[in-house]
Amino acid sequence: MPNTDWPSDERPRERLLAHGVGSLSDAELLAIFLRTGTPGMPVMALARHLTETFGGLRGLMTASQRQFCDVKGLGTAKYAQVQAAMEMARRVMDEPLRQGDPLRSPEDTRRFLCSRLGTYPHEVFSGLFLDNRHRVIQYRELFRGTIDGAAVYPREVVRQALEFNAAAVIFAHNHPSGVAEPSQADISLTRRLKEALGLVDIRVLDHMVVGHGEVISLAERGLM
Repeated sequence: MPNTDWPSDERPRERLLAHGVGSLSDAELLAIFLRTGTPGMPVMALARHLTETFGGLRGLMTASQRQFCDVKGLGTAKYAQVQAAMEMARRVMDEPLRQGDPLRSPEDTRRFLCSRLGTYPHEVFSGLFLDNRHRVIQYRELFRGTIDGAAVYPREVVRQALEFNAAAVIFAHNHPSGVAEPSQADISLTRRLKEALGLVDIRVLDHMVVGHGEVISLAERGLM
């Protein structure tokens, strides 16, 4: 059934306007984004098929271009739309931590790191470099790895921190498994980095581990 022939209270766009965006299912949100279906598959049926195929919106939004475009009814144009939508969301989340702004709260930092690291299928180690008033100088992804881990080199981290003239740094990395619990290797790495940066008077304020919707602070756990 074409979208315009549905009862008005069943159309996703009308339901959004009448009841708010929170009332929509994942498939209904996706249907609004897709706008049209494919021959033989109305847009709502396509949206349900996609959420089932990719295991939900997260799987769809983080799929590679090849995985995305291999699905009938999708292509490079819709892939570009998805990537643009994700980048807009990231930039909205980034606003509390714009370059030159002081850190306002641990929650702002957590939201920023979730938006940056929470969707990668591989491990990424990053640094949030700060001045002596804890204003943001630069966010930089330092190392990338496989799903099993990333090789982090303290010498390169020190070089980057000195290049940015940082007084302090917050490290973060993601666990692609989705489980944010820090490992013993994470704790050991943090202590090595803290020791190396301490030799040049740069403080390590925290190391945060990002999972799926969860961020764990090693500083808060007393593991620094």
